[in-house]
Amino acid sequence: MKRQLINPPHTRALYDQLHFSQAVRVGDLIWVSGQVGIDPDTLRPAVGMAAQARLAFDGVRNVLEAAGAGLADTVELTTFHIDLRGAGIAEFTQVKDECFPDRYPAWTAVGVTQLARPELLVEVRAVAMAGSG
Repeated sequence: MKRQLINPPHTRALYDQLHFSQAVRVGDLIWVSGQVGIDPDTLRPAVGMAAQARLAFDGVRNVLEAAGAGLADTVELTTFHIDLRGAGIAEFTQVKDECFPDRYPAWTAVGVTQLARPELLVEVRAVAMAGSG
């Protein structure tokens, strides 16, 4: 099996500038790099946890679709949060549950002191197995 780099056209600048792929696929397994709540049109972070979570999951969905899979194929999530104890985690969980209404993936939530930009509240990475959903 060969490794396939997944970089949708709108993410090419990140690949060129920061030297990482949005996802890597080997066989049916897909590892999705962390996605954040930045609006792809304005390149600005959304305001609030729910809005950032929706954009992050939209990013995961878009990358998985470019890799030939979907959210239903997700087997594992790892999420990085600036605040795991505040109201934001409840808002995040609500958005996550909208994206995964059943057949929940494994999930690990990690508290961190900072993300790539100071306005960011959460980052979502995923592992999927194409065709498993």
